[in-house]
Amino acid sequence: QVRLQESGPGLVKPSQTLSLTCTVSGASITTNYYSWVRQSPGKGVEWIGYIDKSGSTFYSPSLKSRTSISRDASKNQVLLYLSSLTPEDTAVYYCAYDPNPYHFGIWGQGTQVTVSS
Repeated sequence: QVRLQESGPGLVKPSQTLSLTCTVSGASITTNYYSWVRQSPGKGVEWIGYIDKSGSTFYSPSLKSRTSISRDASKNQVLLYLSSLTPEDTAVYYCAYDPNPYHFGIWGQGTQVTVSS
């Protein structure tokens, strides 16, 4: 059974860079697609980007300039970096797993990120 666990700071300041970790169990991160998505009140679910089995990354056009997704195969972790934070980036951030791109069959429990000074 695939399980995903997000972790990271709950509170970050504007202009800083967010760093989140998704620890995966039950599957290798070198197979299938691992996405990051976020949800904030009133905005619904927003796809941030994904990393595929080969390590190639694809990002939402609206966030591409500020986003980086990578992986650490030795720890079976997928990493998200989001720079130049503003309060608009406040959301619950999720990692998700699926055999297909742009699909989110299995989700982690999510981690709340608040951007505030």
